[in-house]
Amino acid sequence: MTQTVVAVGQHAAYKEIVATMEQWKVSGLPVLEGEGRVVGVVSEADLLSKEEFRNSDPARLDEIRRLSDVAKAGAVTAGQLMTTPAVCVHADSTVAQAARIMAQRGVKRLPVTDAEGMLCGIVSRSDVLKVFLRKDEEIAEEVARDVVHPLFPGEPSAAVAVHDGVVTLTGQVLEPGLILVAARLARAVEGVVDVRCEIQASAAAS
Repeated sequence: MTQTVVAVGQHAAYKEIVATMEQWKVSGLPVLEGEGRVVGVVSEADLLSKEEFRNSDPARLDEIRRLSDVAKAGAVTAGQLMTTPAVCVHADSTVAQAARIMAQRGVKRLPVTDAEGMLCGIVSRSDVLKVFLRKDEEIAEEVARDVVHPLFPGEPSAAVAVHDGVVTLTGQVLEPGLILVAARLARAVEGVVDVRCEIQASAAAS
């Protein structure tokens, strides 16, 4: 996550919000109350409602169906414009959990909060994608250390290879029931693009 976060208070004016986004080159801002509790997020989409409905008749049927957008067209502060409650992620969440929330909720960024809901950072799509820049050697080392060795101790035939983020598990093991577990755990390692599991049960296991 990025720990230096640009945010605004609920009483921030429309033009102040636009200027802040332009200055910091961001497309959305957490909205805070008190000493830093996240209460919402204001994005470019929230701001654009004012321009969209500038010269239109709010009584039209299609606009009546979009009362929230029409209301935002008349908003002048962050508290009136923001989407609330904010979609956030806890500081101890994994990158995979953050990515899942982004995909499910269709958001580009997530404020990161502590147990009290106080802002402590922000994670963006680019932050999530950075994990795929990990070197293959680092991924292989982690999969071997945290997955293969604990699940299949003393079985030197179990091996890990990684190419372009794709993990290949090979070898023969005495505990075939753990093969699918190994594949699932390897897939959860940050930076893994895919997992190919070629581990087989050894003859001694049957």
